[in-house]
Amino acid sequence: MSARDRILARLRAAEPGAPVAPPDVAGYYAQRPRPTPAERLNQLCVRLRASRVDVKLAGPHDWAPVAAGALQQRGVRRLALGTCARAATLAAALPDTVDTVCFDGAIEGWKRELFETVDAGFTPASAGIAATGALLLNHGGALPRTLSLVPPVSLVCIDARDLYDDLHHAASAQRWADDMPTNRVLVSSPSRTADIQQTLAYGAHGPRELIVLVITDGETA
Repeated sequence: MSARDRILARLRAAEPGAPVAPPDVAGYYAQRPRPTPAERLNQLCVRLRASRVDVKLAGPHDWAPVAAGALQQRGVRRLALGTCARAATLAAALPDTVDTVCFDGAIEGWKRELFETVDAGFTPASAGIAATGALLLNHGGALPRTLSLVPPVSLVCIDARDLYDDLHHAASAQRWADDMPTNRVLVSSPSRTADIQQTLAYGAHGPRELIVLVITDGETA
């Protein structure tokens, strides 16, 4: 009898063990204290800014002009965006010096333009994770991954009502399991890398700048 056969024989002869109960993940997180919305917002901002992110707070009626000003300050001439309502609101607030490239077809039709002429991309986030300072981007369909990956400057907006304590809080509250997009990405900083001498470089594999616009109401801010 070979060693393999002896091992398999011992496994087959072993008594089956008692079934292992799955951990009570929901119960574990239910026992943890929940911060207030203002504390959650502050925690997210602190963590993002620690990762070299330009975080701006604005109300629901003036977030687009604030975002447009941040783009103009960086000399952005062409902005790529999708077809959602937030993208239309931002486009209406842009000055005449900023052109828009709207994604409304296959990426093959405008890939060269995206890589060669676009200065910034706009992506609305579906959730913010306060514990890690991360933003959740649901890509697919009319919101391609390239909008947040290719342009040198990435502009992301997030509603303060969509901020959560941790991944479990966000996944359970938004019922992620019921609607999985093509690509779900967590972003917490500009693209950065380091060589063997630990010299940090930005923009090597994606945007060198990340602007996050948090849309708040008076109480949350």
